[in-house]
Amino acid sequence: MGHGHVHGPATAAGGQRRRLALVLGLTLAVLVAEVVGAALTGSLALLADAGHMATDAAGIALALGAVGLAQRPPGGRRTFGWQRLEILAAVANGLLLIAVAVFVLVQAVRRIGNPPEVDSGPMLVIAGVGLAVNLVALAVLHQGRTTSLNVRGAYLEVLADALGSVAVVVAALVIAATGWTPADTVASLLIGCLVVPRAWHLLREALDVLLEAAPRGVDMAQVRSHILGVDGVVGVHDLHAWTITSGLPVLSAHVVVTDEALDAGHGGRVLDALCECLGSHFDVAHCTFQLESGAHAGHESPVHD
Repeated sequence: MGHGHVHGPATAAGGQRRRLALVLGLTLAVLVAEVVGAALTGSLALLADAGHMATDAAGIALALGAVGLAQRPPGGRRTFGWQRLEILAAVANGLLLIAVAVFVLVQAVRRIGNPPEVDSGPMLVIAGVGLAVNLVALAVLHQGRTTSLNVRGAYLEVLADALGSVAVVVAALVIAATGWTPADTVASLLIGCLVVPRAWHLLREALDVLLEAAPRGVDMAQVRSHILGVDGVVGVHDLHAWTITSGLPVLSAHVVVTDEALDAGHGGRVLDALCECLGSHFDVAHCTFQLESGAHAGHESPVHD
């Protein structure tokens, strides 16, 4: 006997497609400006930020594609559709961020002791424009960052871009005021160091989903306690909770019910109570329960959690 709630193919990031598309356009515009600016000024910090922008653009484009595929309805062998693609895109974003951080750090180290000439005027203007555009992009993604790993990844990338633009602006001001060109190298190092922890945080969250860890905020000991607290329930085993994609946690369990409740036809009442309990206390609406009597344990695998 089982029970669950049917969910459509829409995911948490589905409503963010327009926002992601807008941010992608803004990112590409800043990317072009920074590449041209780096060529004109000789600034590694601008080139580093442009490289970061390039990976951002690729990551956001990948996220858009994943969100589009995730909206396809389930069918055939893909009983959850393509929803897990959002998580795979988040992993790809994290790996791209780490790659660009390593590139920037290596290039910055190579410049230590041999800083090139940098034209601070155009560098300051371009970095200032990039910062303004990044702030607009952050405002666009602010709301969706808590509901989707894809949107959160894009938000973190744009946030790192904004902080990188601040570093470039400061470096340009220092060079303009003092002529100390190593400020450009210092800004590049700061940009690289800003990217790494954010990339790791995103990767860790995405890998937790792929490894089917319990959703964040769901204490499995408390879940077990709540299930056992339902009238008529005397045991629970094979209890599992995991996340399909952002905003879609699921849970399954074998629930042992008293023979009296089953014989009296109260299985439906027990199921309703279980689903109400899990949905209201743990925000897990997609639940599947197998109700069984105590004698059924002899017909199952001897391994239970």
